[in-house]
Amino acid sequence: MRLPMEPSASSEPSALSEPGLVIEPSRVVEPSVRSRAIGGVLRLGIRPFVHRLPGGAGGVRAARSTVAAASLLVRHSARVRVLPLNDPQLESGGRPVTGEWVVARDAAPAQGAVLYLHGGGYVAFSPRTHRPITARLALDTGLPVLVPRYRLAPEHPFPAPLDDAVAAYRWLLARGVPASGIVLAGDSAGGHLAAALTGEIVRLGLAAPAGLVLFSPWVDLTCELSLRAQRLARDPYISAATAHRVARLVVGPAGFEDPRIALLTCAWTDVPPVLIQVGGDEVLRPEAEAFAGALRRAGTDCDLQVWNGQMHVFQILNRVLPEASAAMRAAAGFVRTVTAASVRTEAA
Repeated sequence: MRLPMEPSASSEPSALSEPGLVIEPSRVVEPSVRSRAIGGVLRLGIRPFVHRLPGGAGGVRAARSTVAAASLLVRHSARVRVLPLNDPQLESGGRPVTGEWVVARDAAPAQGAVLYLHGGGYVAFSPRTHRPITARLALDTGLPVLVPRYRLAPEHPFPAPLDDAVAAYRWLLARGVPASGIVLAGDSAGGHLAAALTGEIVRLGLAAPAGLVLFSPWVDLTCELSLRAQRLARDPYISAATAHRVARLVVGPAGFEDPRIALLTCAWTDVPPVLIQVGGDEVLRPEAEAFAGALRRAGTDCDLQVWNGQMHVFQILNRVLPEASAAMRAAAGFVRTVTAASVRTEAA
């Protein structure tokens, strides 16, 4: 059985691909009519605004307020419950962990969880804005999805969001969730954060998660690769120039040389399996491809899926785009496969 909409891929299918979720690298499926229509609307109406978005702190705060107001209109599936989380961790002395749980109403008790880190350039968005993705992950995997509310720049530059992500991971472990049942996931800047968290887990000697899922990750905060690709990319949404301006607000005192930020030069050893999904038209595609190459050279099992004709984080439109729905099913299949593989390894 094949997915109804298959990505073009840069390599042979991963050994971790779930039966029934076979990806054919040689087959390039044209984007659906609905996908082309939505991309056209965004290219004409949204991208010019995003490209000219001021990169200063004032512009970021104005954009954040607009997004926060718009997020009140986001409706998640009635098949999930959204439960607030606010643990100040006064007894343990750890960092506060706040955010929300997204849980399928009919899900059986699970010995695992997805730790999802939302995107937004490290300066905007929230757990609420990403409920279309987190709700779908909860429904398709059967696992509860923890979405921490990490601190945002420019008020809290890097590594503040990484500290919050580490705190959320430690929080799961402290409450008895086995690392073998945890999958880290994130989109855009949240993808960068999820990858940085994986590296930090290895550095700190914490038990490693079962896997890592990245949707359109913002890998290179210097934007060197995306700025080079800007002229040729047909990304209807993301502007590399704006990302470059925002990135200056994100980096902390160590700047772009902080090894926790520079994902392409990190030593990616002892890293769990990785799934990367990226749109074929997006300006961040070269970054995803470079990161997949770095992971594979380090010996990591990395499955890179390039979805033809799709935009940045197209998965968030999974309720209206057939390609996004298929991509979410593939991601859920990866989650089920790596968590099952980890359980078998521990049992052996």
